[in-house]
Amino acid sequence: MKPAQRKAAHTCASHAKTSRSVLLSLAGIVALMATTGCASHPYYPPPPPPPPAYAQRPPLIDLAEHNGFRAGTDEGARDAYNGRGYRPQHDRNFRDPPGYDPALGPFEPYRHAFRGAYLRGYDNRNASRHETSEC
Repeated sequence: MKPAQRKAAHTCASHAKTSRSVLLSLAGIVALMATTGCASHPYYPPPPPPPPAYAQRPPLIDLAEHNGFRAGTDEGARDAYNGRGYRPQHDRNFRDPPGYDPALGPFEPYRHAFRGAYLRGYDNRNASRHETSEC
């Protein structure tokens, strides 16, 4: 065998070994990828994001609390000044809350928030008036 033929035979043999190793590697990768899916787990989608935190209250409630606290503070001061007892529910503003805007929402939540703020304002002003009059 001539050297050129030996070199060609050697190149063919090494090429065959290289192609066999490449094919085996590819077969191994395909087998690995095929068996990876066999051990699948049920898919659980990620949970939805949490609801946004309300940094602000609805405008209806803000309006009701502003109006109610102001009206309660005024009426509490008036009752304390005139020497009337604790009677916040007797005020017309408590029974029929003023300042409601129907464009902002239903009346019942407005009335509820107004009355709660009214009582806080009434108590706040009434308490401070009694504290200063006892000194």
